[in-house]
Amino acid sequence: MHDEHHITKNTPLRLGVLLSGGGRTLLNLLDEIDAGRLAAEVCIVIASRNCAGLDRSKAAGLNAQLVPFKDYAKAGQSGLVEYSDRITALLDDAGVGLVLMAGFLSKWIIPDHYAGRVMNIHPALLPKFGGKGMFGHHVHEAVLAAGETESGCSVHFVNNEYDAGPVILQKKIPVKPTDNPDTLAGRVFEVECAAYPQAIRLFAAGKLQVDSNSVNIL
Repeated sequence: MHDEHHITKNTPLRLGVLLSGGGRTLLNLLDEIDAGRLAAEVCIVIASRNCAGLDRSKAAGLNAQLVPFKDYAKAGQSGLVEYSDRITALLDDAGVGLVLMAGFLSKWIIPDHYAGRVMNIHPALLPKFGGKGMFGHHVHEAVLAAGETESGCSVHFVNNEYDAGPVILQKKIPVKPTDNPDTLAGRVFEVECAAYPQAIRLFAAGKLQVDSNSVNIL
């Protein structure tokens, strides 16, 4: 049944996307795939809550699954383990080669067999403005409050510590004196739309080598 999941260099990279929000990052990836710029296939989308991203995934005809974090969170650590196991089982069953976090706000305990196969995109220049609670507009507000002259995005491998996995690539933009969190967020998202597909292409081509906590592009 799962013969088609066998990954070779001649087949598109099978992606699993985890999201909790609007799904804009997913839609950008689908556009890149449709345009022939990204040799990949989104074979499953997992949402941690009912959200626009889940609806958009279903509308696009994707295999979209809801695994509500709140249903498991009540049980504490044992619930988190059960929640993580459920996500892992869905990804395994879909034959996923690379997992992409796309505005995923819940905790997934990444098992060993996905080490080096999970990416996230963060709307700032890590290690600055990362860590627990640093997501969405919280990041852009912090960047502006700190008086930074530049911001951007970071694509990184994910481990089981918030925003601590090794950075694959970054794209920078200047922070304008007239910026507010909305305008800064809009310009950061523009470079995110280029950075994430670029990192995925490098992964698919076998050009990313993790050495300790850094990534070498071969």
